Amino acid sequence: MQTEKHLTGTLVLSVFTAVLGFFQYGYSLGVINAPQKVIEAHYGRVLADINEDLTTSPHILTMYWSLSVSVFAVGGMVSSFTVGWIGDRLGRVKAMLVVNVLSIAGNLLMGLAKFGPSHILIISGRAVTGLYCGLSSGLVPMYVSEVSPTALRGALGTLHQLAIVTGILFSQILGLDFLLGNDEMWPLLLGLSGVAALLQFFLLLLCPESPRYLYIKLGKVEEAKKNLKRLRGNCDPMKEIEEMEKEKQEAASEKKVSIRQLFTSSKYRQAVIVALMVQISQQFSGINAIFYYSTNIFERAGVDQPVYATIGVGVVNTVFTVISVFLVEKAGRRSLFLAGLMGMLVSAVAMTVGLVLLSKFAWMSYVSMVAIFLFVIFFEVGPGPIPWFIVAELFSQGPRPAAIAVAGFCNWACNFIVGMCFQYIADLCGPYVFAIFAGLLLIFFLFAHFKVPETKGKSFEEIAAVFRRKKLSAKAMTELQDLRRGEEA
Repeated sequence: MQTEKHLTGTLVLSVFTAVLGFFQYGYSLGVINAPQKVIEAHYGRVLADINEDLTTSPHILTMYWSLSVSVFAVGGMVSSFTVGWIGDRLGRVKAMLVVNVLSIAGNLLMGLAKFGPSHILIISGRAVTGLYCGLSSGLVPMYVSEVSPTALRGALGTLHQLAIVTGILFSQILGLDFLLGNDEMWPLLLGLSGVAALLQFFLLLLCPESPRYLYIKLGKVEEAKKNLKRLRGNCDPMKEIEEMEKEKQEAASEKKVSIRQLFTSSKYRQAVIVALMVQISQQFSGINAIFYYSTNIFERAGVDQPVYATIGVGVVNTVFTVISVFLVEKAGRRSLFLAGLMGMLVSAVAMTVGLVLLSKFAWMSYVSMVAIFLFVIFFEVGPGPIPWFIVAELFSQGPRPAAIAVAGFCNWACNFIVGMCFQYIADLCGPYVFAIFAGLLLIFFLFAHFKVPETKGKSFEEIAAVFRRKKLSAKAMTELQDLRRGEEA
């Protein structure tokens, strides 16, 4: 049975509609950077109208601006814990429909920022949009992994990252001062992802509910078969139904797993550690720092319009995410993740050398520029897309919602830490800041090499068996060491 037959119009529509949530996430991440000076100037005028003393201190403006940027991640952290509950309570499709209301509300608050106290409206809008993105970043991988056939699960899972980078690129282009990044149009720029939310809302009405959710959670066998036929076309659904039945029996025996049980049960320990570490490695890899530093490096290299070079990085980002969609099912998740981390490590070292020697050799700026592009390319090969969908692959139906919630919280918390701390670390370390990331990337590479299993083309049951084998071999090794110590004694 060929995998191409699985790629039906309904499956394409369902996955496209779901990943619009990640497009909004990417747009929200990128949109706040370009119009920073324009919005800060507007904040200054608004604060002067409220109280003239407020504008005398630059710290007040910095505080409001930092809050406008970072409150988005706070919203994501808070809501990511409720992903499992809302996904199970309402179903995957209905949950995505309901949470879209948050996105529309948040974008309206930002779009109307000029009609009220803009600093309060933007901070509130960013917080509400963050709440939406926190829920969406858990619900979308859950739904996509459950509707995708095993043969296409990785390729379709990579689309999460493609949607994010496309969202970032859109926000960078629209943020140019002659488009929307100016004093008249910036509220429209901030609120524009509400259009994607509206589109997603109406398209979700056409999407089938996850057959896995219907069969395993609700026991609606006929409805699950019907939806599976819609998603797979003429393919016989019985093989997948049998797999679901197996998973359902396991889920019945293991019951729904709470977040506390996820951490206390030795059965899930290895999978939880892997799930958390892939999220940490995505956020602490230094990719956010690259986007922060790129304009500065391009300026030093003598680029007249560094903002266009930064958009160039965004284009490379998008192109290589498209390439990774095709690579992930051919090369496998683990090998791409390892290759990406090693490539980023080499690029980070090259960037550090380039920045340190820039004062002695002018041509070193080009080494830094090439290193930036390579760093971004390697990120999109593995550490960018894989963490979004591998968590859903590592766990069966019982622990999956709790695992996705915990991994989502971890990702958002790391995002927040990087956002809040990077500026201070960059000021403290100067050109050596990427040496820190190189050290972290080495740790992540070694961890992935020894602990992350290959999930390509494997059922959830087969992946669980890999962890059981690793656990047994680790236990056997410990017992053997204890035996040897006993003999020596």
